[in-house]
Amino acid sequence: MKNSLLKGLMVFLTMLCTSLTYSQDVSGTVSDSSGPLPGASVLVKGTTNGAQTDLDGKFTVRNVGSNAVLVFSYIGLKTQEVNVAGKSSVKVILKEDAAELKEVVVIGYGTVKKKDATGAVDQIGAKDFDNVAAPSPAQLLRGKVAGVQVTQSSGEPGAGVAIRVRGNSSIRSGNGPLIVIDGVPLDGGNVSAGGDNLLGASSAKNPLNFVNQNDIESISVLKDASSTAIYGSRGANGVIVITTKKGKSKEPQLSYSSSVQFSKMSGKFGVMSADEFVAAGGDDKGSRSYNWKDAVLRSGFSMNHDLSFSKTTENSNTRVSFGASNTDGIVKNTGLDKYSASFYNSNDFFGGALKVESRVIYASLKDETTILSNDAGFIGNIIGTALYWNPTLPIYKANGSYNSISNTYLNPVELLNSYKDYTNTNKLLGSINTTWKINSKFKYQFLFGIESSTSTRKSQLLPTMRILDVATAAVPGSTDVKYGQANIASQNKFNKTFEHTLNYNNDFGDNFNLDALVGYSYYDYTADGSGARGKGYDNAQTNLIDNIEGGLQNEFRVSSYRNRVELQSYFGRVNATLYKKLILTGTLRSDGSTKLGVNNKYDYFPSVGVAYKVVDEKEGLVNSFKIRGNYGITGNQEFAPNSAIARASYGNNGTLGVDSNANADLKWETTKSYGVGTDFELFNNKLTGSLDYFQRDTKDLIFPVPAAATQPGPPSPRFKNLPGNLINKGIEVSLNYKVIDTEDLTWDISGNASFLENKMTNFAGFISTGGLNGQGLSGAYAQVITNDKPIYSYYMYEWRGYDSTGNSIYADAAGNDTGLGTAAKKILDKQPLPKINVGFNTNFTYKNFDLGASFYGAFGHYIYNNTTNAYFFKGAFLGGRNVTNEAATSPQAQGDPNSPSTKYLEKGDFLRMGNLTFGYTVKGAILERFKIKSARFYVNGSNLFVITNYSGSDPEVDTDKSLNGVPSAGMEYLSYPREKSVAVGLNVTF
Repeated sequence: MKNSLLKGLMVFLTMLCTSLTYSQDVSGTVSDSSGPLPGASVLVKGTTNGAQTDLDGKFTVRNVGSNAVLVFSYIGLKTQEVNVAGKSSVKVILKEDAAELKEVVVIGYGTVKKKDATGAVDQIGAKDFDNVAAPSPAQLLRGKVAGVQVTQSSGEPGAGVAIRVRGNSSIRSGNGPLIVIDGVPLDGGNVSAGGDNLLGASSAKNPLNFVNQNDIESISVLKDASSTAIYGSRGANGVIVITTKKGKSKEPQLSYSSSVQFSKMSGKFGVMSADEFVAAGGDDKGSRSYNWKDAVLRSGFSMNHDLSFSKTTENSNTRVSFGASNTDGIVKNTGLDKYSASFYNSNDFFGGALKVESRVIYASLKDETTILSNDAGFIGNIIGTALYWNPTLPIYKANGSYNSISNTYLNPVELLNSYKDYTNTNKLLGSINTTWKINSKFKYQFLFGIESSTSTRKSQLLPTMRILDVATAAVPGSTDVKYGQANIASQNKFNKTFEHTLNYNNDFGDNFNLDALVGYSYYDYTADGSGARGKGYDNAQTNLIDNIEGGLQNEFRVSSYRNRVELQSYFGRVNATLYKKLILTGTLRSDGSTKLGVNNKYDYFPSVGVAYKVVDEKEGLVNSFKIRGNYGITGNQEFAPNSAIARASYGNNGTLGVDSNANADLKWETTKSYGVGTDFELFNNKLTGSLDYFQRDTKDLIFPVPAAATQPGPPSPRFKNLPGNLINKGIEVSLNYKVIDTEDLTWDISGNASFLENKMTNFAGFISTGGLNGQGLSGAYAQVITNDKPIYSYYMYEWRGYDSTGNSIYADAAGNDTGLGTAAKKILDKQPLPKINVGFNTNFTYKNFDLGASFYGAFGHYIYNNTTNAYFFKGAFLGGRNVTNEAATSPQAQGDPNSPSTKYLEKGDFLRMGNLTFGYTVKGAILERFKIKSARFYVNGSNLFVITNYSGSDPEVDTDKSLNGVPSAGMEYLSYPREKSVAVGLNVTF
């Protein structure tokens, strides 16, 4: 009896203790880096017992065992497990899950899971931008995406950027990708007004300058036909889709970031110092005070401020941001001030059946520049005049006036101080997107977008700057020279986008899903502008811009233009998934454009893609392995408006001349492309990557060719589709490896490489480009486009050295040594487009510390150094100009013709450290005291070093040396120097 009672008592006590253990309640809060996290899931592991956090991130789970494990999860954040261990209160901070965020990529008219994409699509997100100091969104892509090359034309603030996705696909039309921001396709042209410089033309500005880096959520790059054909006539060069940020937190969130950046010149030009100049035999004027860098360069400085506010509720989402940046360039009298604002708002109606989103991006930019022309002659631009100035000659005379030699040998400081050039540009991009969920399967969207820009450029050169105007003067000192010049140019653009899409998505059982889209688009692009130029002013006049028509010897000209392009499109896409393994994509788009001839207004652009998931496992050695292939046709309509119609204009003497004849059969350049590739994840998702092969074939190349005139005036060209094919093919590889992934320590490395080649085939033309400038180089060029050769192949004399008299030796047609008179120009087996592009990135975190570094490079190409060709030769030194020590001491004869040759052609291989960033994130009670949710301090270094054998100022160069509208590549000429910089910054969230 006693034993039975004892056993019963023990069972009762055990049950009581067990009951007490499981009756415990656990409360707490869940947050992320920005604050409390509403809607997070809290679950007792192995059970269905759980709760969700409220608007303040608080939760309570009842009947939790003392040894239970709570599982915390939220979409886009890493799932975290916490052992209760008898605690009644738990505080959890969830971190972002990079793998989850990269799972979904933005494509044309929608999104798709990366593992379900049949095309080659890469995406980088806001977290990838933290370790990058980039003045333009385009430069965020440098070294990040395989097959994408981003080259800034020069180091000038706001300078143009060339983006090439899988190489070039045109010889005269645009080669840049279509850029879509929040669903609105940009027109792709230069938004800043042009101008007319006395010493040559200047480069276009970057059309993406108006976008604030801190407003970008993600950038997707669509590279093959399966992903770009939905954009039809504008998808041949790839598509870049930029998505801006929305609000994320249901608690009001205020974020502020600020940085200051200090910079100086990177690279070298290598001209001699005063002592070296005299030692080499130069004309000694007695002074040793001149240094060309001190004359025109300075230390650069930039300040950036960004402020954003966001808040979300169950039915609305709002984000507002403001940005301000002020940049002083490293060349004096240059800089860029930018003020930007963005607004996003969405509201759900009728229980979420109707959603209305509105976005606005506005920017005001003020560019200040100096004479930095791309095609200055022997007189030079501001860089050229500073380089060739005799370093023993002081800038100022004893009485404080400028020293001068002649009106073709300019004082660089006088030129700098005599010139003013300002451009004010205002840009607005806005859209309204309405989504109606008709039912569980059908969804209708309507998008209306506008892109508006106004720009005015004003420049003047004082009449006291006595420059010989070679365009109007036959000889130096001629009485018809008009000194002083003023220019005013304005440009206005207004573009409209209307799009209707209907989407159908349905699961027909477990083994078949269908996602279909049909749509209609209408785009209207208008542009107008005007210009006024005056020459010839009195020496006493200092404000020429405000009195442009007034002067003693004034030559006054005005001009204006207006263009309009309309594009109408019908498109559809079908995605079918079978047995969760096989994915099929079919796309068809029909485009009609007013740019084309009346007989070819419309064309069709189809594509097909297929992918098969060979392996799709969560764990193991091979987690996923997908193979894919695609074929399609895309177009390129980035050629000048009115190319298909007859055009005439009045010349300076008032006579009417034909500019171009009509061509009723003009049509788009079209590109057929196909590719195969694979995406994979290995070693429990630690190693991810992709491998692609592609080939593109572009035909119907647009080019102006001579034709008989059909209107008054001399014969003129007309635009035609030339016979011939431009073939691009290559291989791309991308890898990312998570070396360490723990709570306190993470380290990942990534790399990518692309191997490209191109060639013209079936082409009978011989087109010149790569125009050269400088003394003795009038009318010369260095590149050609011709059959069976890569585009922009170098065409010049093959230099073999000097003979005993100091004259250059060249190869003749048979390859023998000869003089210039019997030398033969050759098409060289050397091209300016890199054959290999690489990128490497690594990120490391330890508790509150983070470190990131990025590298990129290009190999297998050559650069033509037009600067050395034009300025650094023996004859220039003996004529009193400064040159490099190599040129001054060379055996070259003074009268040796300064001809274009392989002497100035150099390998352009380089590897550059793009960015190095070290940061520290502050956490703990000190932040709570000031109501701060997070704070991060960082130091960033940009362009810290470059490894190269190129002797010029920088191997990453793209001076515009086009001829007759045909682009060039790989040319350097008096470029604005690049800078290396260090920035210190702070990011705070309240």
